[in-house]
Amino acid sequence: MCVIITVATTGPIATKLDNPSLPTSPEEIAAAVGEAYAEGAAVAHLHFRDAQGRPTADLAIAERTVGLIRDTCPILVQISTGVGMDVEFEDRARLVELRPQMATLNPCSMTFGAGEFRNPPAEVRRLAARMQELGVKPEMEIYDTGHLDACLRLIDEGLISGDPQFSIVLGVRGGAAATPANLYTLVERLPDNAVWQIIAIGKANLQLTAIGLAMGGNARAGLEDTLFLRKGELSPGNTPLVRRSVNLARALDLPIASVRQAAQRLQLDVPAGM
Repeated sequence: MCVIITVATTGPIATKLDNPSLPTSPEEIAAAVGEAYAEGAAVAHLHFRDAQGRPTADLAIAERTVGLIRDTCPILVQISTGVGMDVEFEDRARLVELRPQMATLNPCSMTFGAGEFRNPPAEVRRLAARMQELGVKPEMEIYDTGHLDACLRLIDEGLISGDPQFSIVLGVRGGAAATPANLYTLVERLPDNAVWQIIAIGKANLQLTAIGLAMGGNARAGLEDTLFLRKGELSPGNTPLVRRSVNLARALDLPIASVRQAAQRLQLDVPAGM
């Protein structure tokens, strides 16, 4: 089966002070996504920033960024409703009204580094129902074992349609540690029809990406997940990180999914012209 590579260009935490190559403006993000697509990425996971570089759920900024990306390449668009710790849930949830092909669905509140990531159960259910109404595919992000249980309840309640899509996020302070054992535990409990990817935060990014690929998962790459290409060396953009994941998959004799193949596996409409 083909490996779906997702590029996560920006995220909600890092700034240009952490890595000057971090894209923050709509134009920078669109250019980074276009380069990642050329390297083999089929999905773009998007966070947005305001003019001061702060995480934002501003619909105009989001719409402009997505428009620039669609003018650049036919990559599949996935908008994060996580946005940032200081953005209210209602504002974050409103991003799905742009009707991207996919959007994240975070099932649980949690400690996130030094902050609190609030996802009240009733609001999560309302967001899941709204995404279903709009035809937006949920990408369920699970940071710990209990998060998976919450997602399975959403599936049982009929709030998730089709083959469920999961991102297993390991290494966030407040969530499960980035270890092979934790990855194995979560993968073993996924539904048989699940599509999943590993998101390893920080220094475990390379090792766990390789393990996840070997276990049959997909991969996410980009400056949202690690600012470094190797120990002590900042990555000069998202492209080298995407290329690294593509090379890992190819080293395992795994073909890279085209946008068409990724759309079919994720049960999405194939973009026009593909």
